Amino acid sequence: MSAFLFDRLHDGLGRVLDLRQAQHGITASNLANATTPGFRARFIPFDKILARAVGRGDPMELARLDPRHVLSAGADPKNPEVDEIEPPPWAADGNSVDPEREVVRLTENQMMYEAVSAGLSKRMAMLRYAASDGRG
Repeated sequence: MSAFLFDRLHDGLGRVLDLRQAQHGITASNLANATTPGFRARFIPFDKILARAVGRGDPMELARLDPRHVLSAGADPKNPEVDEIEPPPWAADGNSVDPEREVVRLTENQMMYEAVSAGLSKRMAMLRYAASDGRG
C-alpha cells in the first residue's frame, strides 16, 4: 500500500532530509572544534551524491538494480560519504575550520532542508485533499 501512495520521489526527498540533518550535525561539530589543533572540517558532498542519484556519477560504479543489493560506499543516507577539508598552509595548528564558511554552510543547509520539507508538506497536502474527495 505504501508503494502506491509514496513513490520514489517521496522516498528520495525523505533521504535528502536525512542527509541534510546529518550535515547539520557535522557542521555543528566543525564549529565546536574551531580551535582544536589538528581538527579537519568535514562536509557531505551533496553535488557528488546528487550526480550519482541522477545517473551522472562515476560511469564505472555499479548500478543498484534490486533493493537487496548492497549500497556503494557513501550511498546510504544513514552513513553518508563525508569529505574532509585540508588545512591551509598558513594554519599553524593544522585546523581547517573556517567559521565563516561553516556559518554559510549551516545557513545554506537550513534553507535547503526547509525547501525540501515544504515540498514534502505540499505532497502530503495533495494526498489529504485527494483522500477527502476534494472537500478539504
